[in-house]
Amino acid sequence: MPSIGDPDLRDEDKQIVRSLNLFRDMDAERFDDLLNAAFLQRFPERVILINEGEPSDFLHIVIDGCVELFATLDGRESTMTVLTPVSTFILAAVLKDAVYLMSARTRTASRILMIPAKNVRQAMADDDAFARSIVTELANCYRGVVRNQKNLKLRTSVERLASYLAHQHIRQGANGKLTLPIDKKTLASMLGMTPENLSRSFSTLRRAGVTVTGPEVAVESQDELKEIARHAPLIDNFPDKPAE
Repeated sequence: MPSIGDPDLRDEDKQIVRSLNLFRDMDAERFDDLLNAAFLQRFPERVILINEGEPSDFLHIVIDGCVELFATLDGRESTMTVLTPVSTFILAAVLKDAVYLMSARTRTASRILMIPAKNVRQAMADDDAFARSIVTELANCYRGVVRNQKNLKLRTSVERLASYLAHQHIRQGANGKLTLPIDKKTLASMLGMTPENLSRSFSTLRRAGVTVTGPEVAVESQDELKEIARHAPLIDNFPDKPAE
């Protein structure tokens, strides 16, 4: 496993990590110490990174690629969320020195930065600014979980899909088209429905000008998608503007 000092971690990668809200206000020397203890690893697709129930040895950061967080019970499996660069997981388990509550696997070839959990906990104890950033990060994660639970419990499958497509449409430029970042089976699981129900929901949205060809989706009206989703500011957290 290559170390942080290897050429695989570019200077721009370090700056990307530094720019994350979690690390932005850290003392520079402590940030360097944290990275010097870390590892950068390249993984092919469909590789299990962590297993639920195992000790939380590392804080993971997705530098490149796509990672799926999922959970299982008695042979059943459900996608919890899908992470793209630049994202961290799973911070709460690392801070509590507890087992992972979710598993993670790569959806595509990925580069993952792995910071030893004990170093993260020590940095939190030593750096007040980092500790405050951790509190903010966990608060944002908690609010995200509440929004997601409200989305799952208060909306129909069609409304959940409409909201998801509106989010993706904005993130991908708001230009009348988007590409599904994950396969439809995974999308159905993440939205709390079966693949058959997802297919029916796409068919229902056809009346609103949504056309699906494989992973490509054409959108006639973003506002109509929001209306179908019964856009609620206390559930939705739409991006302020398209990604650049």
